[in-house]
Amino acid sequence: MSKAFTKDDRPDEPLVVRHRATVPDGVANYVTPRWMRLLREQLAQATGPHRAELEQRIASAVVAPAPADRGEVRFGARVTLQTEDGQERKIQIVGVDEADPAAGSIAFVAPLARALLGHRTGDTVTARSPGGTDELSVIAIDYDDET
Repeated sequence: MSKAFTKDDRPDEPLVVRHRATVPDGVANYVTPRWMRLLREQLAQATGPHRAELEQRIASAVVAPAPADRGEVRFGARVTLQTEDGQERKIQIVGVDEADPAAGSIAFVAPLARALLGHRTGDTVTARSPGGTDELSVIAIDYDDET
């Protein structure tokens, strides 16, 4: 509905750029090729402060190379885990900007990601959680063609 047909006389809300998560000092701002493509698509349509923020994110981003060994958990991996009680959990290890834990995407600097890196299918990993520690079994590792 057009704003002209409402009783709302407030000005339009300013564009809010999502707060950028912090990349630790000395750590590259790794991103997946998919994320870099999405950033560039957004940049093509962005204006104002949102455009400047996207330009900054793209300038600092480093596209992570494809792993040499796809049987090992590395950046970009989609990992299927099994908890001690038999439940499955799927996560993907991604860049700080693209992380969305609710959707199963965790930053490569997150404790769970750091615990998983270098492991293979069949390995058991101990990871810290809010409730203490969890024993997780790696039951599958997969990579997108365009991680």
